[in-house]
Amino acid sequence: MTTAVNIAAHKTEALLFFTLLQLTVIVLAARIGGGLALRIGQTAAVGEIIVGILLGPSLFGLLAPELFQYVFHSGAPEPMQMLSQIGLVLLMFQIGLEFDFSHLSEQRNRKAMLWVAAASLLAPFALGYGIGHISAPILSPSAHPFASALFIATAFSITALPILGRIMMEFDMTRTPIGVIAISAAAINDVIGWLLLALITTLTLSNFDAPSFALKVALVMVFFAVSWFGVRPLMKRILHRFDARSGALTNNLLGVVLAAIFLSAMTTYQLGIFAIFGGFMMGVLLHDEHAFVATWRKRISPFVMVFFLPIFFTYTGLRTNIGSLDSASAWGWCVLIVALATLGKFGGAYLAARIAGLSHNESKILGVMMNTRALMELIVINVGFDLGVISQQMFTILVIMAIFSTVITSPLLRRWLPLIGIPVPANSKPSPRTPYQQNG
Repeated sequence: MTTAVNIAAHKTEALLFFTLLQLTVIVLAARIGGGLALRIGQTAAVGEIIVGILLGPSLFGLLAPELFQYVFHSGAPEPMQMLSQIGLVLLMFQIGLEFDFSHLSEQRNRKAMLWVAAASLLAPFALGYGIGHISAPILSPSAHPFASALFIATAFSITALPILGRIMMEFDMTRTPIGVIAISAAAINDVIGWLLLALITTLTLSNFDAPSFALKVALVMVFFAVSWFGVRPLMKRILHRFDARSGALTNNLLGVVLAAIFLSAMTTYQLGIFAIFGGFMMGVLLHDEHAFVATWRKRISPFVMVFFLPIFFTYTGLRTNIGSLDSASAWGWCVLIVALATLGKFGGAYLAARIAGLSHNESKILGVMMNTRALMELIVINVGFDLGVISQQMFTILVIMAIFSTVITSPLLRRWLPLIGIPVPANSKPSPRTPYQQNG
């Protein structure tokens, strides 16, 4: 009996050792990557995403395979997977908190906003569905072509609202007309994008069985209604009871909020869609509690960003293998998919802005801003990968697309903004000491 206990204790200690080793590597590498990205005029999120990819088989596993195996494959993968998913639930809660629905009723430039929102959603969705359906038998042969095409279409359509907002703050454009149009259109894109993702996930999990799908959709709609009309007033009363309007965030209130987030995530899991939707919904319910949001952003968000978010990026990186694109044909597909995704977002937003009466240069700026995908894209494709509707190869291609669409944003804005009379601030290359509130 004593021997069995000793063996179990040794296994637990060994698992703890390798988990702590992985966390140490991930957290420090993310800080280095984020700092380097800030120095070259990118957001910290870009550096952290790239570092997460480099820690996977694409570079670390290629250059030092034995060390890579020791660090990331000596222990069981479950602890890192669970930390990644818990972090993603909390991150989705924060993304929900960041939604400012007042943008959706902005009177100024309403025509341009609606045109850009519609075109930058429909055009990439159509292109994504088309290329997804054509490429599925080749790149994801074991997946259902319809499901694969729907997930690729959603990945093409998403805009990273939080990181776009951060970029706009860095370029001092939050109160400019073009900034209002971009952030409002991105808000509409993301609201519809997350609804689409939930709907498509439900459709896939129901195995395209109409009665099962209808039941799941009905249950999800009931969840949304109960959350908005029942849970939202209750949570607001709890926040007010704990004086959250004054900016207070007591230990008891934090415990209640965390429990509510986890219960919401558990509910969406039980309804047959991913737990992350529950975290997001709880954030949306509390998005207009401005004092609470500001306090959460100040006290809790840095820990989520420094600890949990790099785990998710590395988890994505461990699934990404640039070496899986092992032929000219595979790289040809990669170039084509990146080009079509960019054409759909950039081209759709550009043409819509021109139709709405904006100038050539204003339309270009809107196009590149709407094309920013970043973290939001990674969330979508991880869901698709978990469902088995996209292959390792397609997953890698879409990761490359997410990075490309985000990396090009800041340099192009720095070049194009002066053409419409918006000066680029001297500090638009963020200082390494500048905190960022939210990745996207």
